Amino acid sequence: MSACEAVIGVEIHVRLGTARKLFCADEVAFGDPPNTHVCPVCLGLPGALPVPNDEAISLAVRAALALGCTLHRRSVWARKNYFYPDLPKGYQITQFDRPLATDGRVAFDSDADGAGERYVRIRRVHMEEDAGKSLHDRIAGATAVDLNRAGTPLVEIVTEPDLRSPRDTRAFLQTLKRVLEYLDVSDCNMEEGSLRVDANVSVRPAGSRALGTKTEIKNVNSFSGIERSLELEIARQRRFLEAGESIVQQTLLWDDHRRQLRPMRSKEESHDYRYFPEPDLPPVILDEAFIARVREALPELPRVRRARLRETFGVSFYEADVLTRDRATADYFEALARCTGTPKEASNWVMGPVRQLLHETGTDAADLPVTPERLAELLTLVGEGAVSHSAARDVLRTMMSDPRPAAVIVKAVGLVQIRDLDQLSVWVDDVLREEKDAAARVRAGESKVLGFLVGRVMRRSGGAADPRRVSELIRERLGSA
Repeated sequence: MSACEAVIGVEIHVRLGTARKLFCADEVAFGDPPNTHVCPVCLGLPGALPVPNDEAISLAVRAALALGCTLHRRSVWARKNYFYPDLPKGYQITQFDRPLATDGRVAFDSDADGAGERYVRIRRVHMEEDAGKSLHDRIAGATAVDLNRAGTPLVEIVTEPDLRSPRDTRAFLQTLKRVLEYLDVSDCNMEEGSLRVDANVSVRPAGSRALGTKTEIKNVNSFSGIERSLELEIARQRRFLEAGESIVQQTLLWDDHRRQLRPMRSKEESHDYRYFPEPDLPPVILDEAFIARVREALPELPRVRRARLRETFGVSFYEADVLTRDRATADYFEALARCTGTPKEASNWVMGPVRQLLHETGTDAADLPVTPERLAELLTLVGEGAVSHSAARDVLRTMMSDPRPAAVIVKAVGLVQIRDLDQLSVWVDDVLREEKDAAARVRAGESKVLGFLVGRVMRRSGGAADPRRVSELIRERLGSA
């Protein structure tokens, strides 16, 4: 068989960041005791009528606009009918033939340096309510059902089959996640199910325009899992085609623990769900003034911000990419760079010590106790030689719980860098007498050994000596360039 290529499209379910469910006043909460956030509306009890959540609609519109979609002034709710234990009403309220938005496009980088820009077309964006959750490990020999999640607001983003590799699929999804987080549409926490991805994949001869028989991969809760499951399914389909066997259209479940796929059911088509307009809900009507307000409030999106940081502050593509992975970190960097006037130093500190602290504490940069202005004061002391870089890292950790100015903390904990020439000369001369071989090698031109001698002086001083002045003194003593 000739060379094959994969054809991949994805459906992304995003839990909208509202406090209440889509059609009732029940709280949206993760991790609470089962079946404690339910009511007649989300249970579909007789006589209970749904009322749309305006905030959820606003967030969905926000997402659609940011994804470059055509927003429809009129969209219609529909009932998707199917039976499953965690679907209490026996149908799901969603949108079908009249969705919220269509025809968008998202750019993503297929290469780490940003040189391989590609695009994925967005077929549609629509709203729907979530189902409950079946729990297979709570009761021996039985399946339990938790309906807390039933009725929570989702936006579903469906792409065209524009992706050709598992790697590109992962890169696109990471880009999409970053955009949604910038928009404050969702926290996109995959572990809690705030972002769930189903992938449709088929294989065809390279160069062919016809689509092969597709399978759908579900139950994937990580980007690495998406990439790995697609790799396995593409390899399986290629083996079938090379052996002259046909592919069966079906839904596959990804087992993250075993790193394997298993069949779930044959793949349904839309007619299997008997869609019809939801009789208890009017259409969603959007006026131009509302759309304009939402559009005006959109933040600067990650790719645009990344390009601006590179142009404004001269940082590399890699630095700009890391700094713009979330809005709070990008805001922190910009504020710090403007306070210090040294973007490169600001980048180094945000990408290094600051990110480490954020990771260790689970803190968002917006809530970091050390504001950009306070950190800038510390970096000024470093620039003046009043405190070493290594000591400054310790001071930064102290500043997390100590509100005093950096200079006060440096003095209080005894980390003021010693620059007194007489004291430094004593330490340097002592080390040069003890390390005669190393001194001779530096004198002979082995500049790499200089760092060893500086380190010995720093150890003798208890880390208090100014390393730059120490290096200058050693060079003077040994007559090295």
